[in-house]
Amino acid sequence: MEVDDSNISKAEEFKLRANEAFNARKFTQAIELYTQAIELNDKNAVYYANRAFAHLRLEEYGSAIQDATKAIEVDPKYSKGYYRRGTAHLAMGKFKEALKDFQQVKKMCPNDTDAAKKLKECEKAVMKLKFEEAIAAPEHQRRSIAESIDFRSIEVEPQYSGARIEEDVVTLDFVKKMMDDFKNQKCLHKRYAFQIVLQTREMLKALPSLVDINVPDGKHFTVCGDVHGQYYDLLNIFELNGLPSEENPYLFNGDFVDRGSFSVEVILTLFAFKCLYPSGMYLARGNHESKNMNKIYGFEGEVRSKLNETFVELFAEVFCCLPLAHLINEKIFIVHGGLFSVDGVKLSDIRAIDRFREPPEEGLMCELLWSDPQPLPGRGPSKRGVGLSFGADVTNRFLQDNNLDLVIRSHEVKDEGYEIDHDGKLITVFSAPNYCDQMGNKGAFIKFEAPDLKPNIVTFSAVPHPDVKPMAYANNFLRLFS
Repeated sequence: MEVDDSNISKAEEFKLRANEAFNARKFTQAIELYTQAIELNDKNAVYYANRAFAHLRLEEYGSAIQDATKAIEVDPKYSKGYYRRGTAHLAMGKFKEALKDFQQVKKMCPNDTDAAKKLKECEKAVMKLKFEEAIAAPEHQRRSIAESIDFRSIEVEPQYSGARIEEDVVTLDFVKKMMDDFKNQKCLHKRYAFQIVLQTREMLKALPSLVDINVPDGKHFTVCGDVHGQYYDLLNIFELNGLPSEENPYLFNGDFVDRGSFSVEVILTLFAFKCLYPSGMYLARGNHESKNMNKIYGFEGEVRSKLNETFVELFAEVFCCLPLAHLINEKIFIVHGGLFSVDGVKLSDIRAIDRFREPPEEGLMCELLWSDPQPLPGRGPSKRGVGLSFGADVTNRFLQDNNLDLVIRSHEVKDEGYEIDHDGKLITVFSAPNYCDQMGNKGAFIKFEAPDLKPNIVTFSAVPHPDVKPMAYANNFLRLFS
């Protein structure tokens, strides 16, 4: 179909407004404006590639791949289409697919140094992947790294002046001193870091995949969303809402690490509170508590830099022990991502998931970690390229089938730190304000008090942190958004 001249010029106006919104970091608005440009003129590859870039900024990698592919279909010689698609594949850890796209960019733009660099890094990543696959032992033969570590045999040097665990017992004084040391950018001794992680592993291993939480009448409970390595914002949550304790219990709902460059400090603090107050600190797995994500988004590099290689394996092992969902007073269902591609999922099905592994690419465990709500009824493809999108009818059926009142989830940046969807039956909570130092969003947490368990949402703004950029420990070519 021919596009008339007036539509072409109107589409260009929408594109210019979209570019302005993009530059102002209003990425959702930019997507809407690029969409209006495309509706007027669907023969312009630039609109699709630009919309793909906005999707990338919102971590909607599935949508970015779709748009970049469409840009390539409209103009097979448009190098930015391949570039954007390669970047989205990269962000999802799909190195082989990314490699093909960057090979194409290199062919079309032989003098593009950035594309050449990305291509080289992709080649290295694919080679490394092949090597790791070749030497990997079969699942049943793999030995636990945790069982080979004896933290008591690690000597603490006399000159070490940081926090110490006396007589192998984690105390509140120790945790406070450790948090203060972290605040001043000091490291915890490896002996104590090993002890905290190993002790947490034992506790998590013993938990079911769906953990029941009982909040007695007159008592309260706080749910936090993604923290993503933003340690100074975590301290601010404790400042605003009190330190975790048996009397002031918290659930951190996944994505403790990656992106922010203080992920080691975040995870050791949360784990230390788990050791100190087993029923004052609950921890759920997020999609970023996985090897694939940690390799890409900075946690693995940060662990190597601040601790050592053994900890990389140890954290990967412990993350596989994290529960997948929590249930408050048999009424409020809490999960990192969302609901399922099929109806009729019962709580007993979630309890029965064998979670002690890396997240699969489909099935209940994958969907719990990756899915997102959508405004339309029914189900749709995921904007992220993993999991799915689900509507209010899906949420309602799940709640009715399991005699529940509310779904709480995290996983998505929200301007106000939270969003209430699906006729009030689903709340997203996100606790990393000004995410990646650039989104300008607030953070939030939710307080519940029994017996009525009404959600009391508290929002907060970002606080200053030392001048270490997000993704500082990620591979250079993976600092896509810093």
